Amino acid sequence: MQTWNDVIRLANHGSPAPDHRVEKTDAEWKAQLTPEQYYVTRQHGTERAFTGEYCEAHEPGLYACVCCGTPLYDSRTKFESGTGWPSFTQPVQEDAVKYKKDTSYGMTRVEVLCNVCDAHQGHVFPDGPPPSGLRLCINSASIKLVKAQQEAV
Repeated sequence: MQTWNDVIRLANHGSPAPDHRVEKTDAEWKAQLTPEQYYVTRQHGTERAFTGEYCEAHEPGLYACVCCGTPLYDSRTKFESGTGWPSFTQPVQEDAVKYKKDTSYGMTRVEVLCNVCDAHQGHVFPDGPPPSGLRLCINSASIKLVKAQQEAV
């Protein structure tokens, strides 16, 4: 389980390399994504609070990167943060996301990116629930829900 100290270490010294990379031209990303998805994921934008498709979603499944399809977050780690964005306590595995120091807008924050295609996801904060204490504050436009398969009865 990652903690805030792990996040800071990874942001300062680099995250583990993914097992593969997805790289496309800007034109290819624009052709694949909606304008909002492109703005959020490729231009490091942010959707307005409380407007995202997954802000209040509770369906079981995995949330994957909207750009490359890499599973990033499990619905079991999603919680109601009251911030207006989907919030998770952990990525599905340590190398699913990478952390990068973000000093934009006169603040110091830690950006969360897909480790496979560098899609901007959101930011991580140390004010989440136990046991990790993390709040990965993620834009709905950067993810897609892959619903859990029903078990045969």
